[in-house]
Amino acid sequence: MLQGSITALITPFKDGAVDERAFQDFVAWQIAEGSDGIVPVGTTGESPTLSHEEHKRVVSLAVEVAKGKIPVIAGAGSNSTAEAMDFTRFAVKAGADAVLVVTPYYNKPTQEGLYQHFKAVAEAADGLPVIVYNIPGRSVIDMSLETMERLVRDLPNIRGVKDATADLARPLATRVALGPSFIQLSGEDATATAFLAQGGVGCISVTSNVAPRLCADMQRAWRTGDLETCFALRDKLAPLHAVMFCETSPGPVKYGVSLLGRASAETRLPMVPIAASSRERVEAAMRDLGLI
Repeated sequence: MLQGSITALITPFKDGAVDERAFQDFVAWQIAEGSDGIVPVGTTGESPTLSHEEHKRVVSLAVEVAKGKIPVIAGAGSNSTAEAMDFTRFAVKAGADAVLVVTPYYNKPTQEGLYQHFKAVAEAADGLPVIVYNIPGRSVIDMSLETMERLVRDLPNIRGVKDATADLARPLATRVALGPSFIQLSGEDATATAFLAQGGVGCISVTSNVAPRLCADMQRAWRTGDLETCFALRDKLAPLHAVMFCETSPGPVKYGVSLLGRASAETRLPMVPIAASSRERVEAAMRDLGLI
């Protein structure tokens, strides 16, 4: 069962190249801090600007450190079905525990196109669990519940969804339609606890790059029924969630990680360094939580 606080990992860069040492050290730190899983090469990992070779290398690096300790959900999405199938086959070969596949962006496929895309990817996964990443804000399209029901009915390894629709009615409707065994993970840090109350089991988190222990403790408190602790951590983390998205992610979170001394804040164009005012906000929020 994929659940709890699952970190959508940054991809550290150094002088334009992937900083492999910093990345593996960062994964080890996430494990030590109690994260329940990791997602390499997702949106936060700047997958659109990684070469295919880099993409696959980052997945392998994550598996080397995390395999057998916490689940690795490898990013495998593309707006090309053939590319998504290739990334998925590689994730299987590398030893990932699941793949996260975003709805194709820019193409704007129909619901039938979405079905056929995910059907092809699921078949390429050779039984490995596939998590649908539904994020209309970045991909424009929204996978309907009817399409998701059809996929789950026809393809048993379509096991869950990362829901970044910001629609808190959606997880409850999905739970009613697909049952509690269908894995629902929030893609929105700010509403992670509300998502749990509506049928979710965890969050694929940006904030946990800089506050893994707090994010994991909040999710764990929910699972154990310690609502007082869960809600106290929710309130404590709220300002940090806000600043992590004061500019387009992953700019703010990479700056936050740099303040921890765990990687540089370097991004790849078209992402640029965040503004001085944003840096001040990130630093203030992290200081308030005692992270730096």
